[in-house]
Amino acid sequence: MSMRLSKAALAATIALWLALVAFGNITDYGSNLAFVQHVLAMDSVFPDAGIRYRAIHAPLLQHAAYVLIIAAETLAAVLCGMGAWRMWAARRASAAAFRRAGQLAVAGLTLGVLLWLGGFMAIGGEWFGMWMSTQWNGLASAFRFVVVLLAALLYLGQRDAEGDS
Repeated sequence: MSMRLSKAALAATIALWLALVAFGNITDYGSNLAFVQHVLAMDSVFPDAGIRYRAIHAPLLQHAAYVLIIAAETLAAVLCGMGAWRMWAARRASAAAFRRAGQLAVAGLTLGVLLWLGGFMAIGGEWFGMWMSTQWNGLASAFRFVVVLLAALLYLGQRDAEGDS
């Protein structure tokens, strides 16, 4: 039972973390919007970088990208929270039922990995050259998110025979 409680608590804690990230982006919209705008505008990459043609300067598209980020963060938080709740409710059920109960948390964690690895590290870091910026470089933060989310995915994915004995 302790592994099951641990998995549910981990999913709930990650749901809280992601919800706080989304909440911060919503309630302090302008601060992180500036980050997204600078990354997309590529205004702090090397001056002679040959990839500057990729820049997005249209404010509407910059806002749309930021809203999409916030929506993904929010959905990931909700999925992790619902998964945590379902795991808690299934803590005394069979191993198969407990595993099924965690699928929403797995979906939320996966969405988070897609956002921070695919969105921030691949698209922001490589396509928009965020790695070139000293001021608008979020790769270290994105990497931290990816590592935590992947570790949680690995932990939740471990087989659990509790409840079948």
